[in-house]
Amino acid sequence: VTILEQGKPVQPRRRDLALLTRGELAVDSNYCFGEGGAGTYSDGKLYTRSKDRAGVAEVIADLVRFGAPEEIAADARPHVGSNRLPRVLVALREHLATLGVTYHFETGAVGVRVQAGRICAVRVDGGEIPAELVVLAVGHSARAVYDWAVSAGIAMVRKPIAVGVRIEHPQRLIDEIQYGDAAGHPKLPPAFYELTAGAADRGVYSFCMCPGGWIVPAATEPEGVVVNGMSLSRRDSPFANAGLVVSVGVDDFGPLGAGPLAGVGFQRDIERAAFRAGGGRFRAPAQRLGDFLAGRASDSLGASSYRPGLTPADLSAVLPPFVAEALRKGLRQIGARLPAFLLSDALLIAAETRTSAPVRFLRDPVTLVSPSLGGLYPCGEGAGYAGGIVSAALDGARVAERILATA
Repeated sequence: VTILEQGKPVQPRRRDLALLTRGELAVDSNYCFGEGGAGTYSDGKLYTRSKDRAGVAEVIADLVRFGAPEEIAADARPHVGSNRLPRVLVALREHLATLGVTYHFETGAVGVRVQAGRICAVRVDGGEIPAELVVLAVGHSARAVYDWAVSAGIAMVRKPIAVGVRIEHPQRLIDEIQYGDAAGHPKLPPAFYELTAGAADRGVYSFCMCPGGWIVPAATEPEGVVVNGMSLSRRDSPFANAGLVVSVGVDDFGPLGAGPLAGVGFQRDIERAAFRAGGGRFRAPAQRLGDFLAGRASDSLGASSYRPGLTPADLSAVLPPFVAEALRKGLRQIGARLPAFLLSDALLIAAETRTSAPVRFLRDPVTLVSPSLGGLYPCGEGAGYAGGIVSAALDGARVAERILATA
């Protein structure tokens, strides 16, 4: 087994993340790219809606086996933390190496070679690696892979996504909303929330909520601002943040003639608008919640966990109009239930665009092989079959079992 990773090993990634907080992007080593993918340094949440309880338990047990805290096996909302995950990944890599697995870091796949309708090699910069079977297990931001896959005629279609902003409150306010008079009790963890609303037949909901967390720059392209959230295991930041996003259908990407990658273009347009509004160097445009609801630009902002820095802006000029309007309506519905949540000085920070892959690679429902290329197994989040660490692991196990069954 050979594993190709276009980014760096987990520890060297830290230096590139530090550079990004100062406005310098390494396009192949950042919060999305590198060993462990986006989950490594953007939180390590292990929540899943999967009904496969045995499979979930097996994934959790493997993480514990390689160094994750034992309590995640009992927690209802297990969370490892970005400070603990790197050593888990190193232990896993060292274990796989003893079994003969070979890792190639800083080696991106740039195409495939096909013979008689089957994959026979993966092309990389400077050469190729022979391969009888290929598991395409990329992340949801692997846009370069999407480009060459379309050019190679690999079957894929558009997939719905969700886009919006990160919303940031003082953690103490969320504690007061959720715990009432018990807020501040030393035995209570930083409070979590999960919120939903509806606006103009679109879902509006919180996503990837980070109690005691940080908002981080998750850009992968030089002129696009993307934000994400993370928490350390202690969850001791004074801020709480979550994605607040609006459902986006495939028809919102434009006419079908634009092809399967129209959703990537939709994301990119928002990210570039956010970059321009932020003023460069990955500063993010932001708006006070009260100003956003009132339809006026913010002229100043309060404190935030986002380290590259914020620029006051009118997010209605960054987000597509239907997204901005749905967010306003959704926030008002949430405020009708939880008035304190509509803190005027809470911050909305753009843009949250990478909630999931905007494409799905087609595969046979039984064999899990691409219908357009024998030997290719699309898998996981970037292929459109998962929505987080655990669901991606479950899909990977399913593909591995299918490969073993046909070997």
